[in-house]
This record gives sequence, structure tokens and C-alpha cells, in this order.
Amino acid sequence: MAKKSKIAQNEKRKAVVERYAARRAELKEIIRRPSSTDAERQAAVEELRRQPRNASATRVRNRDSVDGRPRGHLRKFGLSRVRVREQAHAGFLPGVTKSSW
Repeated sequence: MAKKSKIAQNEKRKAVVERYAARRAELKEIIRRPSSTDAERQAAVEELRRQPRNASATRVRNRDSVDGRPRGHLRKFGLSRVRVREQAHAGFLPGVTKSSW
């Protein structure tokens, strides 16, 4: 079980990323676009730099949706490897069967 404070911190980061996502995408497009002038590009870089550090999606950690475990996360289920194994054995994940060949 992850610390409640770490889970809460990650949730706050998700909210900040969502709030700034559209503007960040616009600024990055201006920076990448070859037709942008140097002044536009410089202004976009400056505005991007002034945004909060937590506005970057890279700062969000994928965590287990049940207990917040930060490592061994499987995107398909939104759970950690430990939780996937437990729930698969209990029959809570439809279509997931134990492998045998």
C-alpha cells in the first residue's frame, strides 16, 4: 500500500496536467512548426518554461488503481502485477485465464 500522501500528490499532478494539456500542446506545436518566426518560437518557449513543473505529463506516475502501488503497473488493467494475479485467480478479470500449454 502506497502512502496516502503520494497517491494524493499524484492525483493533484493529474489535475494540473489536464488543466494545462491543451495550452502545452499549442505551444509545442508553435515550437515545432517550421513556419513559425524566431520571435514566436522564443515566446512559446518562454511561456512553456513559465508553466508549473507538474504541468508536464511526464511527472504523473502510473499507479495501481486499488492500492496505489507505483511499480509493476500493467496499463491494460490499471493494476499492479500483484493485484492482477490476485484478481485473475479470484475470477474478477473476465477473459483472463491461467496459461497452460
